[in-house]
Amino acid sequence: MATIKILDGGLGTSLGDQYNIKFDSATTPLWASDLLVTDPTTLEACQRDFGNAGVDILLTATYQVSASGFALTKTPTHPDGIPASAVGPYLTRSVDIAEAAKVRDAAAVALSLGPYGACMIPGQEYSGAYDAEHDSEEALYRWHLERLRMFVEADGGRLVGRLQYVAFETLPRLDEVRAVRSAIRDSGITAPYWIACVFPGDEGLLPDGSSIEGVVRAAVEPLEGGSVPWGIGMNCTKIHKLPGLVERFGAAVDGAVKDGIVGTAPCLVLYPDGTNGEVYNTTTQVWEKPDGLGDNVRVSEPWEKRLAQVVNDAYDRGHFKEFLVGGCCKASHHDIRKLKEQFQIN
Repeated sequence: MATIKILDGGLGTSLGDQYNIKFDSATTPLWASDLLVTDPTTLEACQRDFGNAGVDILLTATYQVSASGFALTKTPTHPDGIPASAVGPYLTRSVDIAEAAKVRDAAAVALSLGPYGACMIPGQEYSGAYDAEHDSEEALYRWHLERLRMFVEADGGRLVGRLQYVAFETLPRLDEVRAVRSAIRDSGITAPYWIACVFPGDEGLLPDGSSIEGVVRAAVEPLEGGSVPWGIGMNCTKIHKLPGLVERFGAAVDGAVKDGIVGTAPCLVLYPDGTNGEVYNTTTQVWEKPDGLGDNVRVSEPWEKRLAQVVNDAYDRGHFKEFLVGGCCKASHHDIRKLKEQFQIN
């Protein structure tokens, strides 16, 4: 029998759709993480919606946290931006809020960490087109390690002990997959982690052109002093792409096991967009329907049924025995509740 854990959904879009919170790079460079500073009450309410949906794992509101993002966030106390020396309490607050919102005592908290591109202005997590200072594996390793150390040092070093997982999300580049593995190894954080990549195109490739086979090998190949991710997979990807992507992930993992690169298959992590055809325009910073996609677009099956079918098919093929499933952008707590019902999880 498959082991299935339910993850939460799209926090930023839920704050916008359910709580009328507006984001833009000029005034809220931290995006959803800005509420750690400005409105923790609303943030907790939104996260509790997912907690009430019965999730097994709740992500912290830290996807776009970075030292530069805080430096651009102005407050009455810090009118020139929040310095690195004052960031720790906000990071602690992110875990406080997630713990308060998870509702079920058995639920876990995962530290959400986006790629470097998510912290660029405008964001580049769907393109992987990074600036020259961060356009190499070594540079990305240093950037991710610096961010991880912000959490390691928070609350007198006690914060990371409260995390059950670390999530590296929406990675668009193969060198960044390798970089985050090295960074978490050298950070001293021992919580299990997962790596989720993004596949925005129709070719089944990372934005940098890397293949799924390359992603799997980079994620699970031996790393001196490092561990294999607890989970690998994809997020922030259109759901209609999942069947083909997951089949290729499974074949690549099976090959890695047979070649002795990894002992057993990791958990398959799947949290696609909950959209109905909309795409995010990084220039206008709004969700838009492409030309020719009408307001009354329909799909043959609801989102949660399509995702459940992908999981069931992957299990039947035998490549994976453990799954983490949830939603990304535009997936609400209602969607997550219905997704959980697909698996009849109590």
